[in-house]
Amino acid sequence: MAKVLYITAHPHDHQTSFSMAAGKAFIDTYKEENPNDEVVHIDLYKEDIPQLDADIFGGWGKLGAGEAFDKLSADQQRKIARLNELSDQFANADKYVFVNPMWNFSFPPVMKAYLDSVAVAGKAFRYTEQGAVGLLTDKKAFHIQANGGIYSEGPAADVEMGHRYIGIMMNFFGVPSFEGLFVEGHNAMPAKAEEIKASGIEKAKEAARKF
Repeated sequence: MAKVLYITAHPHDHQTSFSMAAGKAFIDTYKEENPNDEVVHIDLYKEDIPQLDADIFGGWGKLGAGEAFDKLSADQQRKIARLNELSDQFANADKYVFVNPMWNFSFPPVMKAYLDSVAVAGKAFRYTEQGAVGLLTDKKAFHIQANGGIYSEGPAADVEMGHRYIGIMMNFFGVPSFEGLFVEGHNAMPAKAEEIKASGIEKAKEAARKF
């Protein structure tokens, strides 16, 4: 039995969001194909995702200096404990499905905060004399992103940073399999929006059957 983290970064649901519609089709199909797997939905707009701030860096510094965890401030304890929960959950999962819209050439900021929270030395990677080495070498990941314009090819592909960034992080973590799906062009071609959405949903279902 595999554990799958379904990680979404969108304030809207599948009824209004193209990325969430494709994401729902993907994860529903995956569940049908793999009924014994555990799927955990992490809605980044509803979860507590601490941003790396002065409390966290200060707390880490004190812990590194040998101070006991219970001597940290209440905010430091809460935030660091939550980061530990998130990073353990990520490291212990088998598969990751990321879903988000493109905002200003990248993903919503809460996705960056989440990736920061799980990028932990000793869990996702380790340092060696030759540099960082990923530890999540038995995992796989899939990314679904909706783009209002066309960013998967052509000149605009050079400024697309959401899918590329997640791919870089998965490579850094040692994840050997990373694939993606763009549902795109619905704002640039509004007359074809429903056709684009329907096509994205079908492609998501097909990808889920292979995941």
